[in-house]
Amino acid sequence: MNLTAALQAAALLATAVWGADVPLHFLAANDDSVAPFPPNTVSLYAIAADGTLTNPARVSTGGNGMAGGYFGASRILIAPRGSEACIYASNSQSETISSIDVRTLKLAGVFHGSHSDNKLASDGIGLAGSDTHLYAAFSGSGNIGTFRIRPDCALEFVGDLHAQGLNGGPAEGMAIHGNLLVAAYGDGSIESFNISGGMPVSNGDAQFDAGAKADCVSDAVDITRDGHFAILGCGSTASAVEISDISSGKLTPTVAYNLGVAWNSGSVRLSPDERLLYISNSSGGRITAAFFDKATGKVRPGCTSRPLRGFYSKYAYIGAVATELAAGTGGLLYVPELGTDNKSYIGLLRFTQTANGCTLTETANSPVAGSQATAWLSIGVYPPRPF
Repeated sequence: MNLTAALQAAALLATAVWGADVPLHFLAANDDSVAPFPPNTVSLYAIAADGTLTNPARVSTGGNGMAGGYFGASRILIAPRGSEACIYASNSQSETISSIDVRTLKLAGVFHGSHSDNKLASDGIGLAGSDTHLYAAFSGSGNIGTFRIRPDCALEFVGDLHAQGLNGGPAEGMAIHGNLLVAAYGDGSIESFNISGGMPVSNGDAQFDAGAKADCVSDAVDITRDGHFAILGCGSTASAVEISDISSGKLTPTVAYNLGVAWNSGSVRLSPDERLLYISNSSGGRITAAFFDKATGKVRPGCTSRPLRGFYSKYAYIGAVATELAAGTGGLLYVPELGTDNKSYIGLLRFTQTANGCTLTETANSPVAGSQATAWLSIGVYPPRPF
């Protein structure tokens, strides 16, 4: 079977599973498969009324993944386009970005950056998006590539910016609010960019984060809905985050918060109501929830789950949390688990606030197994959180 036939077969399989009506509520995962053939895929799960994941389908990306990389880099992006939605998935080994039209469950195209981006991205290609542009952090070249998003879900390459941290690290996590893009380099430094003209322009605020000397090297980014604070998840031997006030349009010195002993805070995600920070303790197989004050940017400890089922037997690491709902605390939490047996999983947890704090409890039907040859670290839910 040639590549064209494989892509057609994947589209037919997805259509056969979901039929003509694509679910209005679904979870997408970049399978990040390294197999040279068939190509990498995106797995799609309909989300049932009770939050369970059903009717999995797979759509080929036409490229090859890397089965790993930076925890803070998002390898999948779901971009609403009016009544439409596009899924963008990065293919690290192929140095490409694939677009899937949700209406048809078909590949809209496979897109390249510049010639200088054709260097093996062994630590992944991180994605972030605005209303009009997609930004790709190519770990191989150290470039941030800018792509214009077209109405048909296709991408148009605009140009590259070579962006390195103060210790030479490439961009890992990125997040966008309005005309501001914040990048964490994973080398103890962070920087912000003005993207009002499409291409990123440095704000001249590159700086070492406050936790770099205290076992908290930022590599994941999220931003509050009002653009007041940037939240940074840390590569660390404990559970820690950093907060920077960006209300001026630039980064300010970060404030670090130690939230417990759970190992590594490689990914962080605000709850839809911004009352909580969901922290993936990537190397310890746990999830931490911390209480966040969106008015002051202060963080206080909350609760940490037990190690999720199958940790270090079925899977080795966990990726960034996605929430079932786009309101409140987010409903169920979905956690991608990078498998060790050519099969990855999604853990399901429930957050409950209590009189003394909170609990995070894995549901009885967790984890959900993926198809063979998957390597989940990045997932997304449609409709996305309203940021």
